[in-house]
Amino acid sequence: MITESETSEQGSLITPHRITVLLIDDQAIVGEAVKTMLLDEQDIDFHYCQNPLEAIKIADRVSPTVILQDLVMPEIDGLTLLRYFRANDATRHVPLIVLSSKEEAHTKAEAFALGANDYMVKFPEQLEVIARIRHHSGGYINWLERNEVMTQLEKAYHFIRKTFGRYLSDDVVDSILESPEGLKLGGEKRTVTIMITDLRGFTAISEQFPAEDVVNIINIYLEVMTDIVFKYKGTINALIGDSIVVVFGALILRDDDAQRAVACALEMQLFMDEVNQRCRNKGYPAISQGIGINTGEVVVGNIGSKKRIKYDVIGYHVNVASRVESYTVGGQVFISENTLRACTAELTVNDQIEVMPKGMHEPITIYNVRGIGDKFNLYLPVEKKITLYKLKTPLPVRLAILQGKDTGIGNYEGDLVKLAGTMAEVRASRNFRMLTDLKLTLDDGAGQTITTDLYAKVTKTLSDTPPVFIFTFTSIPREAAIFFKKLLA
Repeated sequence: MITESETSEQGSLITPHRITVLLIDDQAIVGEAVKTMLLDEQDIDFHYCQNPLEAIKIADRVSPTVILQDLVMPEIDGLTLLRYFRANDATRHVPLIVLSSKEEAHTKAEAFALGANDYMVKFPEQLEVIARIRHHSGGYINWLERNEVMTQLEKAYHFIRKTFGRYLSDDVVDSILESPEGLKLGGEKRTVTIMITDLRGFTAISEQFPAEDVVNIINIYLEVMTDIVFKYKGTINALIGDSIVVVFGALILRDDDAQRAVACALEMQLFMDEVNQRCRNKGYPAISQGIGINTGEVVVGNIGSKKRIKYDVIGYHVNVASRVESYTVGGQVFISENTLRACTAELTVNDQIEVMPKGMHEPITIYNVRGIGDKFNLYLPVEKKITLYKLKTPLPVRLAILQGKDTGIGNYEGDLVKLAGTMAEVRASRNFRMLTDLKLTLDDGAGQTITTDLYAKVTKTLSDTPPVFIFTFTSIPREAAIFFKKLLA
């Protein structure tokens, strides 16, 4: 939200300046003469100072647009006063007309050398006096207003950067500020790399904590992750709850877009330790993220209307990136075959899996990337071997397949026979494909339901007959976590 104090930083509209004359002369008759000359000029304000020692103070107060100053005064030499005016910040650039009783070339030259703008022998005709006042004031007012406009533009520029830099990456902000066509509706086809991240089990966390804490957890996560995205020159296209959509190559195509996307994803996973340390310091639970990456041709550009514009990427390959990410569990970076081919850097790939995502006509192969070499030199820690402990008595579970927004399809029986902190071995009544998302209802073995909101993904098939699988939990509600801890104790 943009606050009122922030909008005030843009400044106010420029107020037109009036012509303001300041006359300094020790003879009152001269003051009356000039006042009479300007009496009918409604757009000119006149101020008279008889004491030259007070001239600087009065000038600071009335902000003249032209100064008329006598050269011969008893309290101070006129040329010395001229020096004071030019040394004073408020009057340094104000046009100054020197008044003298006679024409002297040497005096005129010295006055001009000290910064005078004009020289008048007291007094020419009224018409000429008014013309000189208007001429010098007009130039000075134009200078003032030009500077004020530039100041306002500078404030507006920094305001836009400060405000929209929170929502857009520097590349998008630069495009808006530097190109007259930056906000033109329309798009173009371009090959980009799309990275989508998502926090695993965050729905359960959001149900357990107050809204303020949920937002704080997301902010801790985003604060760390967005810095990494910008480091690798990614453009954040959208922040959707606990998910980040990043595009590499949307505005500026680079040869290493795919490589930077993979390196960015790996560094984001490495920095989850810092995110979780900050969460623990505030009493929040640890979180984990899954990241999916795909490369392909999409439409990029400004979509919307004259009142509401969004810089976006649209197309089949955005959907593929989303599907790739959906197969991850916490701590993984999955990439598509397109991204694998686009990367010229050496990648460390643990395994590959062929999947048939919903809504697609052909299967796709996804790769579990654990590292990238060459100039990036980023590697995830070696995955620890997890020991599953056999339960004395298998625990009955009911299994439902998750598809899209459906809460669960089918009602299949099974038994949880082995358990670790985030993994379980399950003997089921039917076979499931690898990386299938499941919702589990867990009983305590005595007919008491522990939870109906335990979520898991099939990460390994141990046997087809009978069907036995390794499940990796993607969301463990509090009641299930407490129950598992007691079992493992």
